Amino acid sequence: MPKKKMDDSAIPEILAPAGNRSSFLAALAAGADAIYCGLKQHSARMAATNFRMGELSDLRAAAAERGVRVYVAFNTMVKPGELTDVGRMLDRLQQEVVPDALIVQDLAIVTLARQIGFTGEIHLSTLSNVSFCAPLHRLSQNPGVQRVVLPRELSIDEIQTMARACPDTLGLEVFVHGALCYAVSGRCYWSSYLGGKSGLRGRCVQPCRRRYAQSGLRGRFFSCQDLSVDVLAKVLRRVDRIRAWKIEGRKKGPHYVFHTVQAYRLLRDQGNDARTKKEANALLSQALGRRSTHYNFLPQRPQNPVPEDGETGSGLPVGVLKGKGNQPALTPNRALFPGDTLRLGYEDEPGHRIYRVSKSVPKGGRLVLSGPPPKRAARRTPVFLIDRREKWLQEAMASVEPSGASSGRSSGSKSLFTVRLPRHQRRKSPPIGDVHIFRAPDRKRTGGSVGVWVSPDRAQPFSKQDVSHTWWCLPPVIWPEDEDRVAASVLKVLNAGGRRFILNAPWQTAVFGKRRGVMLWAGPFCNVSNPLAVDQMASLGFSGVIPSPELGAADYLALARQSPLPLGILIYGNWPLCLSRARSPLIREDRPFISPRGEDAWVARYDTTNWVYPNWRVDLRKTKPQLQRAGYSLFLHLHEPVPKRVRLKRRPGKWNWTIGLR
Repeated sequence: MPKKKMDDSAIPEILAPAGNRSSFLAALAAGADAIYCGLKQHSARMAATNFRMGELSDLRAAAAERGVRVYVAFNTMVKPGELTDVGRMLDRLQQEVVPDALIVQDLAIVTLARQIGFTGEIHLSTLSNVSFCAPLHRLSQNPGVQRVVLPRELSIDEIQTMARACPDTLGLEVFVHGALCYAVSGRCYWSSYLGGKSGLRGRCVQPCRRRYAQSGLRGRFFSCQDLSVDVLAKVLRRVDRIRAWKIEGRKKGPHYVFHTVQAYRLLRDQGNDARTKKEANALLSQALGRRSTHYNFLPQRPQNPVPEDGETGSGLPVGVLKGKGNQPALTPNRALFPGDTLRLGYEDEPGHRIYRVSKSVPKGGRLVLSGPPPKRAARRTPVFLIDRREKWLQEAMASVEPSGASSGRSSGSKSLFTVRLPRHQRRKSPPIGDVHIFRAPDRKRTGGSVGVWVSPDRAQPFSKQDVSHTWWCLPPVIWPEDEDRVAASVLKVLNAGGRRFILNAPWQTAVFGKRRGVMLWAGPFCNVSNPLAVDQMASLGFSGVIPSPELGAADYLALARQSPLPLGILIYGNWPLCLSRARSPLIREDRPFISPRGEDAWVARYDTTNWVYPNWRVDLRKTKPQLQRAGYSLFLHLHEPVPKRVRLKRRPGKWNWTIGLR
């Protein structure tokens, strides 16, 4: 069935986050047009409370009564053994909740949604990293995909460029407010690399928020302020194809949700006069988030999201704890009310805990903390107000509470859904062997094929014979400002005889059009982790897949038994903790910085993206015979120039091979 064209004049919806029942009700009370939330499993915000199926069914009905749409985030990377469980949850979701859309990053969920007969839309999460224009036309032809969530890093000029390239059957969604990750969405492996808790599976432990040291200076070099487009939102209102203004915050409370939704409704509907802007800013100032930044939204006046003073604690500062012993006290700089939630200290430092206020305390009064004293707390521990429940807010939430609500239990229905896997490739694919990728050509390298990163800023001095035998590796992120230059570099390689490419986002096939005789492999940054996702890569024109390096041994071997395409693996080399478009002015390139646990890392800038590397390599070379027997045919080695001041550690480098991906 052909897709329907979308109305360019449509008013963008205010899309609110909900990580629990209270926040969902606050979004309804504030007048949100749509709400996004997640279930207890398979969500990119597993630290949020999230919802049980029965509870979400009740809330969905309450939202439908008010014409409010509900989107369910299934934006997690799915391991091979989880496909049946995910499929059955989707089946129950379709039967019991019937959400208006699914938000996904793993293309396997697009396939599962089709198999269960899902009736809503598919929205590609920002974790899918659709960061440039060329893929939009192809995505519009993908049955079921109606919307793309754009990266937070884009400027208004880049958003407009993508909107102009967007077909009329596809919509765009932009973030207008909320927490900023230092890393590009879908390109952060920091938490996983340090202990298997993957940000791509909603389990990030936020190592970027910690204090690091470099050259005698200590600070939060990677901790970002919150994004707030605020009064600049009026510019977005004039951009066609934008279907939603998205507010981040599924871990935030109802106070935050209510105030941000109200503010952006004002800015969308009445944002041209000074009085409305003042009122909206007043609402945002009460949202209890971090200090805010416009980031890259205005290209002529970009703001670095990493503040030099490192003050990025979430919540409204209300004072510091003073006193010793069992009764530390707070003299708040504003009135506190019963039910207010305070955070004592920073989440990554000793003494951090949550405290709930039991009685009113006037501004300048004295709050003596009950309970055990903070352990090893700083002498003057900062205190932040992170949520409050005013009487009027409680009443507003009660007014939209579903009537006859269930206890939140599931209906008890079971799904008998059985996933239909693609046909496993039984024929033996020709072995490719070792492929060594460098930043600059290395003709002296022996023992395997040589490859090089495609860079629009660096010439590739190869002879025609070299070009045809070289593997060409595309960057993991292509920004709109770089798109034409990257495409020109690829065309130059193709015209010179280049035929072997490793792509690092599924959408990069759009750069090649319908050109024949070219071998494309989906690289490790594509985050492929199961046979249905591999099958999606086949439909996009890939000849083989290098799965996500986050996987554990059991997942790699299971995938080999089910894959419809030849497989490769990152067997050795320098893998980044993350990629970012930002860099603190306090951090220097090519010099080591040190983590609280004494681990070294460094930052290198390539083209327009910053790469953060740890000082140890992935090393699975001892597993190569086992992988060859399982059917793996390409073994990828990534070689980075290591700064002179950085010393690499000898570590096992197995990443999640032994412990498994969580």
